[in-house]
Amino acid sequence: PIIEFKGVSKTYNTGTHALNDINIKINPGEFVFVVGASGAGKSTFMKLIVREEEANTGVLKVNGYDLMKIKHKEIPMLRRTMGIVFQDFRLIPTMNVFDNVAFAMRVIGASSRKVRKDVSAVLSMVGLGHKARSMPNQLSGGEQQRVGLARALVNKPSLIIADEPTGNVDPNLSYEIVSKLTEINRQGTTVLMVTHDHSLVRDFQHRVIMLEEGRIVADNAAGGAGA
Repeated sequence: PIIEFKGVSKTYNTGTHALNDINIKINPGEFVFVVGASGAGKSTFMKLIVREEEANTGVLKVNGYDLMKIKHKEIPMLRRTMGIVFQDFRLIPTMNVFDNVAFAMRVIGASSRKVRKDVSAVLSMVGLGHKARSMPNQLSGGEQQRVGLARALVNKPSLIIADEPTGNVDPNLSYEIVSKLTEINRQGTTVLMVTHDHSLVRDFQHRVIMLEEGRIVADNAAGGAGA
């Protein structure tokens, strides 16, 4: 599996039991929606995968890394194997759209020729080729979210982690973003997406993991396939 949780629990210092005894395997090439009410543990689930938070107990492996034993200096290497789309965009306000996306490639030392080619391709893919020179504050929320998506995709990661990527955009754009992620998934990329939008979950027949009070209460493969 590309992601494996075995008996994983997470309690914050405040005493909040965010996750209790999570057992799950996500295989390469799957598209998984993670759903649940606010406070169900969805954000913690994602933060553990990208190692923004550390689990208290259990076994947690992502992309071949053992996250219970990972050294601090290896965390950036782990994150380079994934594309992360945040709800709050996290764009760099002083850089234009092109450079916001290129930044993800420059960090790993891609050549300027490759940067030009790949950034242009991914911006066209998310429909923002004409906005390459715009600054983030000149974009709508939906456009900013698509820049975030482009940045997550540009290094062709094996795993996309999307935390409420449609949380701040209108329904049509939500549909479009999930369509893009589905398209990328068809090319073999594993996609894990937290959402509270049940119409999207209904429209796109993917595997759904449901969290409730820090536990997995349902895990159904799309349309019964492989369930």
